[in-house]
Parts: sequence; C-alpha cells; structure tokens
Amino acid sequence: MSNDSTRILRKVRGMPTSDGAGVKLTRVIGTQDLPELDPFLMLDEFGTDKPEDYLAGFPEHPHRGFETVTYMLDGRMRHRDNHGNEGLLTPGSVQWMTAGRGLVHSEMPEQESGRMRGFQLWVNLPAKDKMTAPKYQEFAPDRIPVTHPATGVSVKVIAGQVGDTVGPIVQPATDPLYLDIHLAAGASWDYALPEGHHAFAYVYEGAATVGQDEGARALELREMAVLGGGSQLHLRAGSQGAQLILVAGRPLREPVARHGPFVMNTRQELMQAFVDFQEGRF
Repeated sequence: MSNDSTRILRKVRGMPTSDGAGVKLTRVIGTQDLPELDPFLMLDEFGTDKPEDYLAGFPEHPHRGFETVTYMLDGRMRHRDNHGNEGLLTPGSVQWMTAGRGLVHSEMPEQESGRMRGFQLWVNLPAKDKMTAPKYQEFAPDRIPVTHPATGVSVKVIAGQVGDTVGPIVQPATDPLYLDIHLAAGASWDYALPEGHHAFAYVYEGAATVGQDEGARALELREMAVLGGGSQLHLRAGSQGAQLILVAGRPLREPVARHGPFVMNTRQELMQAFVDFQEGRF
C-alpha cells in the first residue's frame, strides 16, 4: 500500500432520531459517537416510503452562524423563509443555504405519498462570515454535471472538481467537495482528495471497499467512513454495486459554541443569538 493511500480512520453508524415536527431521520454526524468533523457539524439521512414519517415536515425554525446543504434523492420539499425566499426541491436537486446572521425558514414535504429521501449536511462558517447576509445557491438536477471518469463509474459533481468537471457550488471559506458516486458491480475508481481537507464517505446503496492491498476495508450499507492517511482514494464496489456520497472540506480550527439551531464561536455570541431571535431581529 502506498504511503499516500487514503484509508478508513474510523467507521460510524447513524443513530435513529427525529427532528422538526417528528420527521424520522438517521443522524450520522452530530451524535455522541461523532459530534462533529470540522467543518461539518451534522449529517442527517432521511429515507422512507411511509408518509407518516415525513408529512409533518420542518415547520418554521431559525438558523444562525452556519450553512445547511440539502440534497434530494427522492420526493419534493418546499422551503420558505422570512426574507421572502421560496423554492421547491425536487429529486436530484441541491440547496446550499447560508444562514449567516440569521433567518427563519420552513421545509415542508410537497407530497402526500411515495418515497422521501435525501441528505442534509450542516457546514460551519468561519467567525468572520457568521454574521454575513443570508443567501441561497439552489440548483435543479440538470444544472449539476455528471461525469464518467472510469468504466462503470458515474459521478455527480455538486461541489469541487473531478477531472475537468466542476460542480456549481462555491464556498471559499471551506472549499467543499461533494460528490454522489455510483459504481457498477465490481467497478473501481481512484480519486485524489483535496489536500488538508477533512473527508468522509457514506454508502447509501450497496457496499464498497476503501483503500488498497492490506489497507483495504469494507464499507457496508449505511456506514460512514472518516477518511485520512493520504490523498489517493481507491474505491471498489461490491457485487451489488455501490452508491455513496463523498464529502470533504477545509477545517476551520475555530472554537465551536452551539445550541440547537445556532452555531457561534463563544457562549456570549450564542446567548446573543437567542436574544436577537426572540426580539425578532432575524
């Protein structure tokens, strides 16, 4: 195994939880097992065919100091906020929302039956950007490029770069990579991870192997791997193929003070966020 080969530093299984008005989720980052992976604060996978698990949705709630990234695999979700923004997330679409100094928004299912599935990732903002104006980067499926870098390999590039294919999402603070990788049965792919970034992979269909030779380890369905040890990532699908997200970001290495929907650097800033919200300053 080459010294530069990426390996699995640790594996994490998600914890069942619920959020919003009772939406059932699997929380992968943001648990006791893995409170955070700088700059990532939380990763939730939602996926169910049962409308009772998602119909109540996420009624109005505030955010300050970080970004939320919603990637829909199946289903439709309507979002609205108190700044007059509104949009519909459809299968394959991505919304990268910078909460900045604060907004109040809702995310409600726009369907009464069928499958609702996707991911929500929370990405921290550096101290200098926490009180920035809220903004959205929203992309329909046809605006997210797909590349085929090897036989049996298809990669949706949401953020970052694969060969000459560049994803539409840009965030200079954390310089993120966000890929949705589909590997046919037995297919393999090598990819150079951005240097100095913290990275993870999460398998949501099938199973895969990460690493090469004696450093290779299996990553089963619904397992997340914290990656490290080198920049050369080698992925190989099992006999059923594999679908996984690969995410990386530049760590901020700043103190984190968080409570519920607010993520700041100090306890004082956190308390101020509660006051500002209660006094209607969002």
